[in-house]
Amino acid sequence: MTWLLSTVTVVVLLFGYKTSTGDGVGTGSAVIPSAAAPATDGSDSASSSGSTSTSDTVSGDAADTQWGPVQVAVSVADGKVTDVQVVEYPSSNPRDEEINSYALPILIKETLSAQSADIDMVSGATVTSDGYIRSLQSALDQAGV
Repeated sequence: MTWLLSTVTVVVLLFGYKTSTGDGVGTGSAVIPSAAAPATDGSDSASSSGSTSTSDTVSGDAADTQWGPVQVAVSVADGKVTDVQVVEYPSSNPRDEEINSYALPILIKETLSAQSADIDMVSGATVTSDGYIRSLQSALDQAGV
């Protein structure tokens, strides 16, 4: 009886185990607006079609974290943040990709809503959130927002 219960327990545990590579995680960049358009240092201005507003894209300083650098670029038009791109983020392993594909879109949404770097960190992605906020503040400072 003990042997049967032990065998059943082991089989249940084996079928319940999920590996980090078995979650179908691709590259986190598919979800995250990143590096699609190269960021500038803020010296270039482009007029929006049909209006007189100017839009600058400014890269913040890369913030070094224990899992790798995080760098953010912001697009600013008429003193408002209109877009955020995560240029660089930790993605050296599937777990980094999984965390960042979840956390970075939340951080971007929070930034666009708050229009500042005064945003909440994402639970489970504290290191990336900290690097994101530091790089974001750098970009906002350079953009004069």
